[in-house]
Amino acid sequence: MTEQKSAEQLAGEIKADFDRRFDEVKGIATDAIGKAERGEPLTAEAKARADEAITLANEAKARLDEVEQKMARRGTEERDAQKSPGQLLTEDAAVKSFMDNPTAGKRIGIETKAIISALTTDANGSAGDLIVPQRVGMVEPVTRRMTVRDLLTPGRTSANAIQYPLETGFTNSAATVSETTGATKPQSEIKFDIRTTSVTTIAHWLLATRQILDDVPMLQSYVDGRLRYGLAYVEENQLLNGGGTGTDLNGIYTQATAFAAGSAVVASPTRIDVLRYAMLQAVLAELPPTGHVLNPTDWALIETTKDAAGGYIIGNPQGSLSPTLWGLPVVATQAMAAGSFLTGAFRMGAQIFDRMDARVEISTEDSDNFRKNLVTILAEERLALAVYRPEAFIKGTFAAAITDLTS
Repeated sequence: MTEQKSAEQLAGEIKADFDRRFDEVKGIATDAIGKAERGEPLTAEAKARADEAITLANEAKARLDEVEQKMARRGTEERDAQKSPGQLLTEDAAVKSFMDNPTAGKRIGIETKAIISALTTDANGSAGDLIVPQRVGMVEPVTRRMTVRDLLTPGRTSANAIQYPLETGFTNSAATVSETTGATKPQSEIKFDIRTTSVTTIAHWLLATRQILDDVPMLQSYVDGRLRYGLAYVEENQLLNGGGTGTDLNGIYTQATAFAAGSAVVASPTRIDVLRYAMLQAVLAELPPTGHVLNPTDWALIETTKDAAGGYIIGNPQGSLSPTLWGLPVVATQAMAAGSFLTGAFRMGAQIFDRMDARVEISTEDSDNFRKNLVTILAEERLALAVYRPEAFIKGTFAAAITDLTS
């Protein structure tokens, strides 16, 4: 508040200086006009005074304009900083125009991580009891915590596909050689293959009544809501389990290397043993793992494993530390099938590329929306997944891995 007052005082001082300069110029002009009427010539001194007064007046005016513009910008920035993303969105001129007259056939495209969400309509395309005179709150739906994206190296792209060279063979012939002049040195070979992963689109849409666009508080409360969650839900599953055919991503679990115990034999192996030997398999491939991905049910079974005396081996009912096993973080997600596991070097072995962040479009032009007073709300995003080293990830089912370790 003190800074705002000082700015206003500065503007007042500059305004007073400008008024004084303007009065001075006005006086010189009046004097010059009087002399001209009397036929008296304008002296060089009077002309210089007039030029100086005009210059000073212009400088004062420029200073005044600058201070007023800064005050106006600062006021706007301070007001915007106090607004929620939903308020900024619904106060946008384009959004206001659409809500005021949606039947004009306008289309709004907004690209942002916080996208519009609207309430779904019933089978008849009517919001029914959702439009009420006053709404006092919203019961938040149950949502899944998304975790797989955070494990991967982030990236961006402006193309529709990602290409990268992948080493497919290495013949290492390095050896000691004679220092004798002309001695032949061994030749090694490295083979590469160019891999391509396409950008894919995840999208969905819903219908809402025109009237719901007038319910601005409801619209604001659902920014970052259901539509974006729907995209993230499918993205999580695609990053892990995408089949790599059609429009699906080629998921990490899909490309991962199968668990192989090799010559290891463990007496009465458990899930804990399986994950330790999965880590060993990745280490032997020269790709030290950085985490485990499990289904919450399997992690609960591991945490409640007890020793012969009835004490917990891993879990601590009174503990609050982040889940870890064998020194690596454990990510529990329902996107991983119960009974399966994935251990790997996530940031080294794979990378996600965002082509387009979550985007929303609202339109009355779809189907028979105009006649039914409906709007279509479309949400979509575009991304690609590159798995650079499938051997960096070890996958399997606990049942099969335990059998492998006992044989």
